[in-house]
Amino acid sequence: MRAFAFNQSEQSHIDALRRQFSALFSAEFQRLLACMSSAPFTTSSSSSENVVEPEGDAHAEQTRRTLLLGALATTACLGCASQAHAGEEPPGSDERPQKGDVLVFSEGDQEGKLIAAADLPAGGPPVHAWPKDPKTSVVRSASRLNEILIIRLDPAELDEQTKARAVDGIIAYSAICSHAGCPVTAWMKSDVGDKEVFKCMCHNSEYEPRAGAQVVFGPAPRRLAALPLALADGSLSVAGNFIGKVGGAQPG
Repeated sequence: MRAFAFNQSEQSHIDALRRQFSALFSAEFQRLLACMSSAPFTTSSSSSENVVEPEGDAHAEQTRRTLLLGALATTACLGCASQAHAGEEPPGSDERPQKGDVLVFSEGDQEGKLIAAADLPAGGPPVHAWPKDPKTSVVRSASRLNEILIIRLDPAELDEQTKARAVDGIIAYSAICSHAGCPVTAWMKSDVGDKEVFKCMCHNSEYEPRAGAQVVFGPAPRRLAALPLALADGSLSVAGNFIGKVGGAQPG
């Protein structure tokens, strides 16, 4: 059978979808587990004094079990695919961003290319990036927790703490939602304001990048982790470790 070959842009899109579906199924699996653990547990008995379980309850229980098994199987398959992919990655590719790392596009036609300040449009949208070790040329893409959002905003709109981490209005944050660990993929007008914000489409959490990516809407329990940046000769690099916890409150 002839194997299909994808170009770089198509493969990047497929990888992004795989990461989002993996995170979403993991989050829903945890929710189903919580629902099942809180549901009443009934046992059968041959005694005529026992009350027969209503047909509606039995059907609901069967539906819960079917959904749970489906989510478990899907999550397991996606996890196996991720582990197989990770096994091919070079040493250092799963380490968190290090001071001095450069930043490269994580998706699109420019995937793998260095990100310069000129690549960032004023006012957004954000660019998705991976950190890259400039000494070994290893892209730290083996862990999805390393994906970064980079955006250029008006420095006058940034609060003092955010401005201290920014360079010429350029700021960076973790691209992983702090709720269930889904990727933050949208840049759109907030549900509670008139400005555009980062939005996670899994459960609608919104983050305000001008104020340290604090949560302004949705179930996320904390802001996105921030990544300090440096700028030299038009090229962006990492100036320090993530500030804040990276990843979701629920496994994802």
